[in-house]
Formats: sequence, C-alpha cells, structure tokens
Amino acid sequence: MRGVFTAQIDSAYDDQKEERYHFPETYVRQAERLVGDWIVYYEPRRKGGASGGTGGRLAYVAVAKVDAIRPDPKLADHFYANVGGYLEFDRPVPFREGGFYYESALQRPDGGTSKGAFGRAVRTMSDAEFDLILTAGFAPLVSEAALAERPDISLPPGFADEPATFDRPIIERLMRRPFRDAAFGVAVKQAYANTCALTGLRITNGGGRAEVEAAHIRPVAASGPDSVRNGLALSATAHWMFDRGLVSVADDFTILKGNAATPEALSRLLIPGGRIQIPKRQELRPHPQFLRWHRENVFKG
Repeated sequence: MRGVFTAQIDSAYDDQKEERYHFPETYVRQAERLVGDWIVYYEPRRKGGASGGTGGRLAYVAVAKVDAIRPDPKLADHFYANVGGYLEFDRPVPFREGGFYYESALQRPDGGTSKGAFGRAVRTMSDAEFDLILTAGFAPLVSEAALAERPDISLPPGFADEPATFDRPIIERLMRRPFRDAAFGVAVKQAYANTCALTGLRITNGGGRAEVEAAHIRPVAASGPDSVRNGLALSATAHWMFDRGLVSVADDFTILKGNAATPEALSRLLIPGGRIQIPKRQELRPHPQFLRWHRENVFKG
C-alpha cells in the first residue's frame, strides 16, 4: 500500500517536505499505515492563488519514504511524519490528464472529481497507481526518445548500465545513486533554465548540450536531500568555487565572497549586482536551511 501527502505551498503546517510532514490527528491512522512505505507529494492550488504563476501546480511533484510517525511536542492533536529518500519528479504529474485519473478514488461514477476524496490530505493508493505516477513523473529521464531530443540532459557515469524500463520493483531503482543523480540533475537544470545561478551565463557546447551542472548546496555525503531547494545550477568554474567555500549565498540570495583570496578573474565572472539568479517559482528556490548549512560548514567567510 502506497500513499499521498498533500503539501500546499506556504502551508500553515510545520512542513519541511524533504524531512517531515506535519498533519492533524484526523489522519494519524492513515499515516501510520504508511510507515516503512512510500508516498507521493501532491501540490494543490495555493489558497487565494490562481492555477498559474506561483500558485500550486495541481500535480504530484515528488516521492519520499515514511520512516516514522511522532507526536508534535508543542501542538496537541498534531503529528509529524519523518520522511527520507526524497526525490522530485522531472515532470509534475497532473492528478487528471484528459479523462484519466491517476488515483481512481478521486473519480466519481459520473466521471467528475470526488471533492470528498480529494479533500483528504493523507490518503492511500494501490501499488499500481503509485508506480504509474512515478513512471509519468520520471518519463523525461528514462525515455530514450526524450533523451535523444534533450541534448541538455547530462547523465552521470553508470546510469547507462541501468535498465531502460521501469520493471518492478520501481522503488529499488529510485534508490540507486546513478538514477537519483540523474533525476536531481534534470530537475535542477530545468528549474534554472540551464543557466548558471552565480554567473548568469547559459553556455551550450557544439552539440547543443548546456554546459551547466547541478550542485547540491548541502552535499549528499552530509545528508543533503535530492531536492531542487537544495540545488543550484552552476557552471563548472562556479561549482568549483562554491564547493570550496570561495563563495556562498545569503538568505536573500546575495552572493557572498570568502575572506580567502579569490582570483580577480573569477570574481568578475559573478553576476553584477551581487544576487544569484533564482527560479521563477518560489517553491523551487534555495531553502534558507540549506544555504545556512553551506555558510556554516563550507564557506570561508
């Protein structure tokens, strides 16, 4: 049995979707059934917002594993789901495409949407429905035809050795590092339109491939998640500077230069005005938690 966690942009709950999901006691039994299993995050429309712009995408946007359920020590009748293995889809998957519903429980007998079922923030689904959502969410990455049409997608060493189809069990495939690196790379590059966040440059090679890399702000080796909010699209030189702490980023996205002597030629590469280029969508921008980790643990400021 798999599940769905509905997580709104700018939620009033204490969510940190890469690490925890906050919910009222109403859903504790459903959530407890999902411990040790996997869920997809669904992003509804933002309250008071439109379906476009920075409103919710009305789509499944990521996958994660539920590790444990614990009471909220500060707020009665509320709980947290601790999650791990977070990975964002390369393509947000609408809950309905044409007349097809990925979750059959959301469709009324007359073909319309069941608002009652949709209103449940924590719900279960079948393994088959879950696998279909994941297949759709990562289709831009695993489709050989799509890869042939997307020279900007750069796959890490070892990915070619992975099977090209989503044979069961699909989750075991997701946990393998080559797949996660490739999916993270595609998601970050798309969010930044293949443009370096520190230099503002979008350079393509002779084959049309974008010369930009997906960098973790907090590295995987330091328990950093594969989340776009923990990523920056950087040129090779900017990536080198960032990883060595010669530059960092403030919470307001101002570029910080380290106290160590940084070659003037490298400093001139940075965006004039001193702020990184950020994704248009708020929910894809670097999270302060990860930026703070980089400043405190890597930056030579």
